[in-house]
Amino acid sequence: MQKITAGAPETQSADLVAGNIAQLKALFPELVTEGAKGASVNLDVLKALVGDATVTDAEEKYGLNWHGKRRARQLALAPSTGTLRPCPEESVNWDTTQNLMIEGDNLEVLKLLQKSYAGKVKLIYIDPPYNTGKDFVYPDNFQDSIKNYLEMTGQIEGGAKISTNTEAGGRFHTDWLNMMYPRLRLARNLLCEDGVLFVSIDDREVENVKKLGLEIFGEECFVAVLSVLVNPRGRHLDKFFAQTHDNIVVFAKNVDVEGAITGMAKEGAMLEEYDKEDARGKYREIGLRNRNQAFNPVTRPTLYFPLYVNPETGQISLERDAQHSEEVWPDTPDGVKTCWTWSTKKIASDGSLLTAAKVSDGSWRVFRKDYLAGEAGEVATTLAKSIWLDKEFNNDYGRKSVKDLFGAAVMDFPKSPLLLQRIVDIATRPSDIVVDFFAGSGTTGHAVMQQNAEDGGRRRYILVQLPEPLSTANKEQSTAAEFCQKIGKPMTIAELTKERLRRAGKKIMETAVDAGLDVGFRALKLDDSNIRAWNGQTPEVAQALLEHQDNILQGRTEQDLLYELLLKLGLDLCVPIQQQVIASKSVHAVGAGVLLACLAESITAAEVEKLAEGIVQWHRQLAPAGETTCVFRDSAFADDVAKTNMAAILQQHGIQNVRSL
Repeated sequence: MQKITAGAPETQSADLVAGNIAQLKALFPELVTEGAKGASVNLDVLKALVGDATVTDAEEKYGLNWHGKRRARQLALAPSTGTLRPCPEESVNWDTTQNLMIEGDNLEVLKLLQKSYAGKVKLIYIDPPYNTGKDFVYPDNFQDSIKNYLEMTGQIEGGAKISTNTEAGGRFHTDWLNMMYPRLRLARNLLCEDGVLFVSIDDREVENVKKLGLEIFGEECFVAVLSVLVNPRGRHLDKFFAQTHDNIVVFAKNVDVEGAITGMAKEGAMLEEYDKEDARGKYREIGLRNRNQAFNPVTRPTLYFPLYVNPETGQISLERDAQHSEEVWPDTPDGVKTCWTWSTKKIASDGSLLTAAKVSDGSWRVFRKDYLAGEAGEVATTLAKSIWLDKEFNNDYGRKSVKDLFGAAVMDFPKSPLLLQRIVDIATRPSDIVVDFFAGSGTTGHAVMQQNAEDGGRRRYILVQLPEPLSTANKEQSTAAEFCQKIGKPMTIAELTKERLRRAGKKIMETAVDAGLDVGFRALKLDDSNIRAWNGQTPEVAQALLEHQDNILQGRTEQDLLYELLLKLGLDLCVPIQQQVIASKSVHAVGAGVLLACLAESITAAEVEKLAEGIVQWHRQLAPAGETTCVFRDSAFADDVAKTNMAAILQQHGIQNVRSL
């Protein structure tokens, strides 16, 4: 039973403004737009509708615009004040894995990943929250985004309200666009030059996703909108049509770079077409004449020319000679002039792939040989189609996959891992990085591991998932929340993500041929920076000065500090880390000595020389290829003399970059 409170609509008089707007929208839908406070009337449109000649087109331009767009753009540029704290106890194969599972708000995490992974990611796949009018939980307090994130996810006290995104609020599309825009802008930075973005989305926001992509990537970098059959029975809650499909919008970082999307392996009936064979291998014959009559001597004059056939061998030449005496033009049997699909330049270089045969009416037809395997023996491929009807891609397979792993249907609409595996297959090479920053149940990570198991790849994944709280009192969340309770984990979606990865990896290894297959992950969590920020607003300045004497937050470990260093220096978060004890202090060597870090809480004056000499000796053994940075905890040194002596000894022996936190 829902309690009627003082602010409920039932306790208030009729909202006359809302009624007026509703009537205007019924008459003239284009009048009502989304403003700063919700639904509002566009006065310029109103003037135009009543024939007011004072309206100008000064503000008219092509593109997508909404209230808050400028702020969303600024938000993407604002630096993050957070860090990622390592959680080895929640990880799988911490010391050897190259995969990452990051728990946190994806906007802040994307910012933190920029230095380490900009330009290194081949595929980004995301399945963002569909704009259904229900809650989507993402921080909106930009003054202190990390604090707001911790409050909203229940990690600190604060009681931050989770706002809804309903059509009645008048900002149905606006709020969603403000959430998506900065994330897509940051995501683009992570892609390598032949990188691609795949976004699963339903019909409500597919056009907005496409327009966002056109603005962020450029119109020329739009690749396709794929239609995927995800519900063969159709969603019968719809009013007019039972929707059976989802959309996947695809953009490329640079469409001019080869390798953005590879073809699919040819299989089944298609292989039967390769019914001829020569010394190079099996091939099929494809007519060289362009069957599209829109391409003809008028539209493509450079592709209309004669070829000459050797009637004895079927070989082709661009020139008539004694052997090549039969002239062939790209004309249809009934005399319509078309053109060739190859230019004279292409024929001059690859003419050996052409052959000709005499057909029943006595004329000659020219064919090109399409080989099943490439010259290097690589698997033959064909372009993926834009409509995917494979039954393994529908949502039932996604639900079954989760239920098989968890023993319960803990997620409502998980994507089929076979769908994600198809995307990974056509959009990555065996050693690429795949990112999903709306990880949900972890299907993308599951698909990457499975694809590696099947083709021997060494792909890596980086997943990001908000630890959105689950409640046993919520009917839609109760199964998932009870499962978390059962396994003794916090009741959040991020915990389901991690558990899916653990169970999927274990299952894959049961049948994997490669015993060294990477089915682990390093778990990291978003949090405030380990380095204490100066609070100039406190009235107790003397107390603040004393607290700031040690600028590392209380309770933070050496490993916490080490991973913040990796982020700030732009190093891979899965880079090899070695450790030695020198002068009773732990010293870490990252990336074979590119970074040396001693983050002990105390270094006395008497310990400086022995510690410095030990670091120098280890540095010589490591012999890093590049320049080394050596970092210490600033508050660890007994005094400035000890700190100066440490720096001097290291610099005398070639370690010039000595820093302190």
